[in-house]
Amino acid sequence: MLRKNPRGDYPVVHETSFVDPTAILCGQIIVGENVFIGPYAVLRADEVDEHGKMEPIVIGANSNIQDGVVIHSKDGARVSIGENTSIAHRSIVHGPCVIGHRVFIGFNSVLFNCVVHDGVVVRHNSVVDGRDIPENFYIPSTTHISRETDLATIPKVTVDAREFSESVSRTNVQLARAYRRIQNTF
Repeated sequence: MLRKNPRGDYPVVHETSFVDPTAILCGQIIVGENVFIGPYAVLRADEVDEHGKMEPIVIGANSNIQDGVVIHSKDGARVSIGENTSIAHRSIVHGPCVIGHRVFIGFNSVLFNCVVHDGVVVRHNSVVDGRDIPENFYIPSTTHISRETDLATIPKVTVDAREFSESVSRTNVQLARAYRRIQNTF
């Protein structure tokens, strides 16, 4: 469901993208080409800052927002998700937050007030809070990253993890096309 926020902003979804009928996109949201937004995802850009301003939630081309993902923006802060990026089932991305290109965010992970640079893999049930993650980092499952975390103790992304991330991205681009093709036959 696409709907306006209280300020009157309405989502803009590229015609090649697919938004599941159970998903909710509210407010100033920009969805690029070939994006797949799965069942029960909620994207809300409906809060403003103290001056009444709001930055958009932007989803880059060929990315996927899987089942049950929540993306929200506190006080109108920007949330940007790069191209060819996967946000896996039930993850939470809370702005302010910038996620780069070719990033994989694993199931049930939480990101808040952070920058996740290109090529990062965040495995399942991890938290990134208030910390920038450098390019091509690998964050193992159940890891908590904060401002105090020594990133030198965390290994770089492995080839296997990168291949898995890329395969998920390719699969979901195909899903966006397939669901667009049959969307009026449900």
